[in-house]
Amino acid sequence: MKRKGLPKASSNRPSAEVRFDISDSALKRWDSTIKAATSDEANTINIFGVIGEDFWTGDGWTAKRVSGLLRYIGSDQDVVVNINSPGGDMFEGLAIYNLLREHRGKVTTQVLGVAASAASVIAVGGDEVKIARAGFFMIHNTWALIAGNRHQLRDFADTLEPFDKAMADIYSARTGSDIKEMSELMDDETWIGGSDAVEKGFADSLVASDEI
Repeated sequence: MKRKGLPKASSNRPSAEVRFDISDSALKRWDSTIKAATSDEANTINIFGVIGEDFWTGDGWTAKRVSGLLRYIGSDQDVVVNINSPGGDMFEGLAIYNLLREHRGKVTTQVLGVAASAASVIAVGGDEVKIARAGFFMIHNTWALIAGNRHQLRDFADTLEPFDKAMADIYSARTGSDIKEMSELMDDETWIGGSDAVEKGFADSLVASDEI
């Protein structure tokens, strides 16, 4: 499914007190040294790092930052978004996905290393999705750091459920697979390598090896 047919995702945060962070498995598999050889192109956005503001450094890829870059490039211009990210804040990821979805020019996303968690949502937001042969998607249910009593924890599990369904809906629209199948993959925290990602419909093709 092309980008304009993808569902819009709600990025409304349930509570300002909630912190969404990177799962240990995604952080261990992320190689921050992977870069694009074409990173100096004017119409290229390189999302190489955490989605949302990093808790320790304050750095990271936010919807505000991506929105500014898209305005600078121009709303009618084609854009390439290179991705190597362990994920991070799901709501920032959903907001960036919506920005790419609404961009009027052609959007090509390229997974050069890992597009995990929130970054995987961003990756499938392009008209054309490419992935390195040694690249990975990782999809899972919303992962959060919360504190509270037993009643609040039970309530929060219910709060997260619609967002998991929204992500499954996005993956389903991109791949053409059933939402239930996507939900099961998310339940299992599934890692999908380059060739498998193309076969399963998460990506349209592999990137050329000489572009990395």
